[in-house]
Amino acid sequence: MDLAYLWFWIIGFLFIGYFVLDGFDFGVGMSLPFLGKDDVGRRQIINTIGPVWDLNETWLIVAGASLFAAFPEWYATLFSGFYLPLLLILLALIARGVSFEYRHQRDSLQWKKGFDTMIVVGSAVPALLWGVAFANIVQGVPIDQDFEFTGTLLTLLNPYALLGGLTTLLLFFTYGVSFVALKTDGQVHDDARRLAARSGFLTIAVAAVFLLWTVLAHPGLPVMVLAIVAALALILSVGANLRNREGWAFGFAAVTVVAAVGTLWFALYPFVMPSSTDPAFSLTIENASSTDYTLTIMSWAALIFLPLVLAYQGWTYWVFRRRVSRSHIEKAAAQAH
Repeated sequence: MDLAYLWFWIIGFLFIGYFVLDGFDFGVGMSLPFLGKDDVGRRQIINTIGPVWDLNETWLIVAGASLFAAFPEWYATLFSGFYLPLLLILLALIARGVSFEYRHQRDSLQWKKGFDTMIVVGSAVPALLWGVAFANIVQGVPIDQDFEFTGTLLTLLNPYALLGGLTTLLLFFTYGVSFVALKTDGQVHDDARRLAARSGFLTIAVAAVFLLWTVLAHPGLPVMVLAIVAALALILSVGANLRNREGWAFGFAAVTVVAAVGTLWFALYPFVMPSSTDPAFSLTIENASSTDYTLTIMSWAALIFLPLVLAYQGWTYWVFRRRVSRSHIEKAAAQAH
């Protein structure tokens, strides 16, 4: 296989890894107003991702760096044309990260409430805008003969892209709430299971329309199969949650994210940024890639370091695999005072 095509799939794998891992982080953050009835409950929710959220975000850094090195033309067109949405995502992620680190620095309820709001907004904005961005990439945007984006922000706010954003927003929310149900006990656990059921039915309806639209616009066997897998996995996730099987519910939700992003990636192939102005102006895997020498060095680096990253991440999740208990948080708070 040509190295450019290999790296197209590697970058797809990195983005899938990012959305699988940071996707439930977004959902956990968005769930705070719905599940956190008091400060202990909110701490219980936040602590479910406390040890891993920053590690999950590193997948985005690796994916972005790989995109820059392997497909510089794609990177340049994407980051110049999508500058404002990507900037908003970056600012939201910064606000969320700061909130996780500073929320507990004071006992003031007003202080904590402000950072809780930043966590919610910092989770919802990326969850929405990532869907808008990827839907636009797959659908195609105005690109001229110099591979420069010629549209505006309003160009990106089209019906298909907005539906994609709503789909990822709801999917990540349901995914994150399923994770809260898996990782907590007591009232938060019970509320999360009920909320996942309600949001799950809405997610199924919206995601079905988006996946059907994608399949009709990009017919092909891989796209159709992955869209069906995503739909079935989402239905099974909601069903498992109704049967109080939190582990299965979360697992099927993760499969949904993998299959949904895979659907978009196969719909994009062999382009990396189709041009809606003229198909001849589209960026493809071949005309957007780096030299073979660069891709060869990157391939050896990926072969050495990617297994180490996967092993370390797996070990981290194993260490922090236990449920976050409300009684443990209350006991720690009592000892602190």
